[in-house]
Amino acid sequence: MAPKPTPKSIDRDALPKLAAATIKAARFPLLATIDGDQPRVRPVSPIRTDGFTVYVANLRSYQKTREIAACPKVELCYVDSEHNQVRITGTAEEVSDRKLLQELWDGFPLLRHYLGTIDNPELVVYRIEPTRVRYMQEWALEYHEVPFD
Repeated sequence: MAPKPTPKSIDRDALPKLAAATIKAARFPLLATIDGDQPRVRPVSPIRTDGFTVYVANLRSYQKTREIAACPKVELCYVDSEHNQVRITGTAEEVSDRKLLQELWDGFPLLRHYLGTIDNPELVVYRIEPTRVRYMQEWALEYHEVPFD
């Protein structure tokens, strides 16, 4: 049996920066939702990230919209090319503030390409507010709690 890797020492103050770098490098996290008693996972393309708050656009007709409506507890998992991981556990809430929606719409041209107008009834944007953020460096097999505000 191979020996367990020895985790590198990580300065707690560096964790937010390390986690943010992993999020930036990974770009396309996996989103986990609950479908009744069955977990569901799929890649998503966030339209904006503010600290550890992540905004994800979706279509109302998609299954994940029904899953989030039934249980808004979700988790995002980012894995970069160096195998560093960030897991953001949180709650998905539909964005209804028109000014914020317009900012998100204006900042992500792909939405216009697929949906045409911000008033498309299929458009739904979720703000995933973190309740917990964890970071793991490479395959250290040890998560570190990332402080966030």
